[in-house]
Amino acid sequence: MLKPSLHVLARHVSHRARGFATTNTSRMQKATTTLLIVGSSAAVAAYFLLPDISRGAPTSDTKPINPSHFTPAELVSSTFASNGTKILTVAIPPELLPTERDLFAPIWSVFIKDDDIQVERPYTPLDGVDKDGNMKFWIKRYNHGEVSRWLHSKKVGETIEIRGPVRTWSWKDDAWDEIILISGGTGVTPFYQLLRTVFSGNSFKGRITLLHSSRLPSELPPPDVLDPLLELARHNPDKFRLKLFVDSFGETKDRSFAGVEIHQGRIGKDVIWRAVHSASNFPSLRGLFSRDSDNSDRKILFLICGPEQMVGAIAGPYGRNYSQGPIGGVLQSLGYKSHQVWKL
Repeated sequence: MLKPSLHVLARHVSHRARGFATTNTSRMQKATTTLLIVGSSAAVAAYFLLPDISRGAPTSDTKPINPSHFTPAELVSSTFASNGTKILTVAIPPELLPTERDLFAPIWSVFIKDDDIQVERPYTPLDGVDKDGNMKFWIKRYNHGEVSRWLHSKKVGETIEIRGPVRTWSWKDDAWDEIILISGGTGVTPFYQLLRTVFSGNSFKGRITLLHSSRLPSELPPPDVLDPLLELARHNPDKFRLKLFVDSFGETKDRSFAGVEIHQGRIGKDVIWRAVHSASNFPSLRGLFSRDSDNSDRKILFLICGPEQMVGAIAGPYGRNYSQGPIGGVLQSLGYKSHQVWKL
């Protein structure tokens, strides 16, 4: 059996989102957050560095889905989306869903196995899983991506084996006042899952901003992904805002997409500063911060998910085996600290 390398698996899991809690101003709260980060990092390191039978997990069609084995699922829908991507929906038999619904708290993913060459990769279900066992994915086909190419070739009615759920980041309603999500390409999928879950209830009191970037307008998220996010922004104007960016408009002359203005240029220092401090979007922020204010003790969290080059420019490069590494890039220049930043 061919196995994915440690380097590749670590890259994909970190790309699908892990998180931690930023803290209040007290030392005790900071110490608690540090312990949570260390514990999360240790758990992930243990997964990759210690022997684990799940690397060669068996397949079971009688046991509820679990990270220790693969479960056969049927591909029930496969449709072309934006450039080079598809929306895929797989269905697990409802009787194979676990009864512990908290296993599906955001952010979680599943491993999908290319059973031709026995390689697995993690993917984040957009809306989680419904009562009928359906999971929907937005997946880009990469020329050198074994599993993505295999998935794009699958026909409706064929079987796909999945393993999970694997919790990759834990949400807590009252941990942050301000959350800035920065994504590129299909890196928006864990944020989509998070946002849909958070705004399905009314307990979150903070503010969330999503800054999403694509190379061209044709590569922006398809309607299946973008439309629900736009609805969340319209219905929660005091809690959620969405901004779209493209590197270039190419031959497209329309500077809007689904009625939303598209900004040309990469997500850089000025964009991020305005996202945090703009009073016009969140009136409650007016007069609260200045450009020279100390950001080290604010209850603010940055989650970044996208191409490695983008992550490095915004938050500094990953460490060895795609560990967090030191903070760098734009966020370091703006005065933020490592406990306020997480590279997915």
